[in-house]
Amino acid sequence: MRKAHLLIFLAALLALSSCVTNKKILYLQKEGDLKKKKNPPDTATRDYDLVDFKYKVQTNDIISVRYQSLTQKEFDFTQQNTQQNSGGNTIVGGALLLGDVVDENGEIPVPVVGRVKVAGLTIFQIQDTIQQIANHYLEGPVVRVRLLNYRSTILGEVNKEGAITYNNNRVSLMEAIGLAGGLTDLADRSNVKLIRQTGSKTEVHYVNLLQEDFISSPYYYVYQNDLIIVPPLKQRPFRKYFFQNLTILLSVATVLLIINTYSK
Repeated sequence: MRKAHLLIFLAALLALSSCVTNKKILYLQKEGDLKKKKNPPDTATRDYDLVDFKYKVQTNDIISVRYQSLTQKEFDFTQQNTQQNSGGNTIVGGALLLGDVVDENGEIPVPVVGRVKVAGLTIFQIQDTIQQIANHYLEGPVVRVRLLNYRSTILGEVNKEGAITYNNNRVSLMEAIGLAGGLTDLADRSNVKLIRQTGSKTEVHYVNLLQEDFISSPYYYVYQNDLIIVPPLKQRPFRKYFFQNLTILLSVATVLLIINTYSK
């Protein structure tokens, strides 16, 4: 009988040890957030300075350059080049878009001019550079530049693992997680691994999404080709296999009770 009680007691301990508190789930916490108190309505409780975000284009990025001008079509070399060039195509959001891959020298081709250095520049700097070139050849040109393959990959304790391609180049880590369906209850939000490519180097960082001051972190925004790995909490094995283990323990307890009853 004592053995059966011991097994039931161990099962209860197993259940308690698998509990995940709100403190391990709530994003961007500040001291007192989980206590029973109300924040003043319609007021800014705190403010943070965001890190200046300026993504600089790297090799193998895909750049889309579109031109518009008042120049007649038969004399507009940019339109002719767009129709003839079939390289560098990419699919974004189901649409086929024309783009150029930044080569190992950090350059992309520009009609008539040749190859132009774009690596190490922001999208707006590239746009200004090509705009100045177009001003010399076209009448009233307008140049629009976009980065087509801005994406990151999220793995681990998320509801939808995989690569995510973004429609803009300013996406926070919290937004990226939202696009991945959010984290599971068993995700360790305090120890998220971020692997980032910077030039020829790969950097590994760890971020704590439970702390509110993460808003001012240099890793608040997602960069091109970031790999985000969300580890599980230590409770995961217990939660995942709890019912299987409980069934086994109860079966053993039942057998012991039967043996104990017939042995008397």
